[in-house]
Amino acid sequence: MSTTVSTYILVINGKPEGPFTIDELKARNIKPTDFVKTETMDDYKEAHEVAELRELFGFQKQVLLQYYGSFDQRATAAFVDWLIVSAMCIIPSFCITFFITDKTIGLGLALSMFALIPLANLIYHIRMESSPKQATYGKQLLKIRVCDMHGKRLTLTHAAKRNLVKVLSVGTLGIGYLFAFFNKQQQCLHDRVAGTLVIKDRL
Repeated sequence: MSTTVSTYILVINGKPEGPFTIDELKARNIKPTDFVKTETMDDYKEAHEVAELRELFGFQKQVLLQYYGSFDQRATAAFVDWLIVSAMCIIPSFCITFFITDKTIGLGLALSMFALIPLANLIYHIRMESSPKQATYGKQLLKIRVCDMHGKRLTLTHAAKRNLVKVLSVGTLGIGYLFAFFNKQQQCLHDRVAGTLVIKDRL
């Protein structure tokens, strides 16, 4: 029974070359931070991120080096998401006032829907950031996503922690967001506390 030999495309001087076998990678003294890709991988990864290469070459898994989502990308995504969630609450509120004849009751129910926007926004972010897409619709539009420090998808609990701390970032008149300007990984306060990154595709 034949076995498939793993081959990798290797980025050399900014250009993809190969494919190379494991022995050929070894001859080229592949480094943990070299970018590689197989036919089955959707995107390039650093060699230390690939389990097979870590095992064969003794690489240690490092904290993910990435291209990080900029402040303006994150702010734009947040604005888009707020519009989406607000629409999800406002449209039903208009329907309520249209069908209920008692204007006082209708107004009260409509206002309660408006009051649910912050809670709906919190739930929306937790669910979307822990989904396979790792991003809300706003973030998907801007091609950025949320991950842990190794680029992995957040669990529901991890996403909840991040977004609950984000309430503090917002509640301090946005001061928590200023943290992004003082670290290379552009982490806001809630990212630092939760151990998360906002990244964009590398290649």
